[in-house]
Amino acid sequence: MSSTLERSRKPRAAHEVICQLLFRPLAHLVVVVLLPFRVPPPLVAAASGAAGIAGAAELLQGRFLLAAVLIQLKTVLDNADGQLARLSGRITAFGRYLDSELDLFVNAALFAAVGWSTGRPVLAVAGFVALTTVLNVNYNAERLYRAERGEGAGATPETTGRADGLLRGLYVLIYAPQDRLVERFFAWRLRDAGPQARLAYHDRATVSTLANLGMSTQLLIFGITVAVGRPATFAWIALTELVLVLFLALRRELAIRSVPQLKEKTL
Repeated sequence: MSSTLERSRKPRAAHEVICQLLFRPLAHLVVVVLLPFRVPPPLVAAASGAAGIAGAAELLQGRFLLAAVLIQLKTVLDNADGQLARLSGRITAFGRYLDSELDLFVNAALFAAVGWSTGRPVLAVAGFVALTTVLNVNYNAERLYRAERGEGAGATPETTGRADGLLRGLYVLIYAPQDRLVERFFAWRLRDAGPQARLAYHDRATVSTLANLGMSTQLLIFGITVAVGRPATFAWIALTELVLVLFLALRRELAIRSVPQLKEKTL
């Protein structure tokens, strides 16, 4: 089993510890069961989304423990669909876009349930925006880290049908503006930086820290706050994570300012 688990893992610049130790092994058990039946990976992604929406519905009803369990089931299935796609050789554009868009939709539903059930909609919206920002920074930090070192992140399979095109269009509409904004900021910030300074800016410590604020870790924490009957607490946690992101940005500034090449160019 360990060899197939290794083959099913997505190459990453840094690993999310909770995901590696808990959710990926659990997801692999699901994959081992499903693989002989040739279950399409997008179907597993859809089941993951359904579990997340069911968790939001249970949260609305005040059934906190069941909601917490369903949120963790969502995470296990979310990890399983990618593993299944890689092991079965059925990585598709449809599955890639469906997975990303379902994650965003489920997060929105969970925070909507938090706002409704606690009577604190403004806090819930702020938490959703904070979580989305942290996850986007995490994604782009790794993408640009690998690009700076000439490492391919793996191209998305080509769209081949109307459904693929529709999901791709939705993905571009939702995510592309955020990615372009991050890229333009980094291009502006590093416009006078040499290779050494650029590597110092896109550093492994930042990528590793952000990797451990990934989706699996976030939903585990969310599930814990729901299980103890304090779902609004997670919104505050997400907002606090923005402070950590700002600290990492400051740390990057200090790192590149210590590179002699950059100091000469900025004097």
